[in-house]
Amino acid sequence: MNPTILHHGARDGVTGSCHQLFVEGRNSLLVDCGLFQGAETAPDGRSAADRLEIDFPLEGVGALVLTHVHIDHCGRLPWLLAAGFKGPILCSEPSARLLPTVLADAFAVGVSRDRALIERYLGKVEARIRALPYGKWHLVYRSPDASCRIRLQRAGHILGSAYVECELSGAAWPQPLRVVFSGDLGAPHAPLLPAPRPPWRADVLVLETTYGDRVHENRRDRRARLQAVVEHALEDGGTVIVPAFSIGRTQELLYEFEDILHRQRLRPGPHAAAWGGLRIFLDSPLAQRFTALYRELQPFWDAEARARVRAGRQPLSYDQLVAIDSHEDHLANVRRLARSREPAVVIAASGMCAGGRVVNYLREMLGDPRHDVLFVGYQARGTPGHAIQAYGPRGGYVELDGERVDIRAGIHTLSGYSAHADRDDLTRFVTRMRHLPGEVRLVHGEDGVRAEFARHLQEATGGHVRVVV
Repeated sequence: MNPTILHHGARDGVTGSCHQLFVEGRNSLLVDCGLFQGAETAPDGRSAADRLEIDFPLEGVGALVLTHVHIDHCGRLPWLLAAGFKGPILCSEPSARLLPTVLADAFAVGVSRDRALIERYLGKVEARIRALPYGKWHLVYRSPDASCRIRLQRAGHILGSAYVECELSGAAWPQPLRVVFSGDLGAPHAPLLPAPRPPWRADVLVLETTYGDRVHENRRDRRARLQAVVEHALEDGGTVIVPAFSIGRTQELLYEFEDILHRQRLRPGPHAAAWGGLRIFLDSPLAQRFTALYRELQPFWDAEARARVRAGRQPLSYDQLVAIDSHEDHLANVRRLARSREPAVVIAASGMCAGGRVVNYLREMLGDPRHDVLFVGYQARGTPGHAIQAYGPRGGYVELDGERVDIRAGIHTLSGYSAHADRDDLTRFVTRMRHLPGEVRLVHGEDGVRAEFARHLQEATGGHVRVVV
């Protein structure tokens, strides 16, 4: 009765998601095929080529289902194609729009900047993409003795994210068997996105546990803390540096800042004048492209966000939002903000400070207590972001591109802006199913987090669910 599921990534960490569900004999489908990042690439945190190669046979793999387009869920696609995968790439309609931009950037960074080669690669990928509507069953395998169909449901993590319901039926299963892969689940009340709703049932659930050991702040509290961090900068004449992933977190932050600015105009607080002159720099050409795509995909926003648009507001495009395009303009902005006393907010990639334009801001500003660094997303072990988060409050240092940089800036973490569900959200995803799963497999979390969440989930379900770490 139990299906065979092999976990080729995110089974002992939070990156490299890749799961294989076998339907009949060697016939199977993959759910995600992501890059390993941070210390999970190798014990010393450096790149390891052997973690990129596809180290499992692809014979019989009929399809790849992508839960969303974050690189730790889709970034090994070039290696999958090189290994001989020839099946379709199934994903939601918004993900189908976002995926080519994600893959082009990842290919340029990790493989080659040769434009012709990138275009050939994208052509191969785009020919395979099959966009599926949410909530509709899609047949992926059929034989005389077995069949498998899948259905995507909104996951609330980033635009286009989905969890995957797989239904197996045939001679091996007197009753259809339902296997659910959570992908990455979002927190309820996240900006822009409808909250995920649990499935009716799951016989087996493969569940992420990134934040399975903690509870996030609520939306009102996290917005108040976001506002307080910025107002500290307004008083000190410093810059708030926000390392953010180009897709998902960036757009949520822009949305929240627009709301704070709107509230300050309606009901001015003690810093209303300063807020009125504050500039918010989006220093990432890639994030700008994704933000434009987000604006085009408004039909997939939640009701609150669409209501703001109908009221004449522009949640992702407003006067105080300044886009930095060229590298020369970027370097000039770094120098100016590091030396002036102009308060500002800078949102720049990469989200874990492992590269990208945010590194130049950090190198120039981490040593100055006027400035602040605000983390709003997960920092994987072995990344500079994790080191800044861990050692910054103690007055420590971090290595950036081989250079030691002392940390004197204020370091803040707002877990409430995580795009991941917390312990209680994950628990509700299980317990609010009409029929509890027989088995829950915990993946995509640190070892200690998965073990702690397993104990919590056993208690929450009264021991009626088999929890596998």
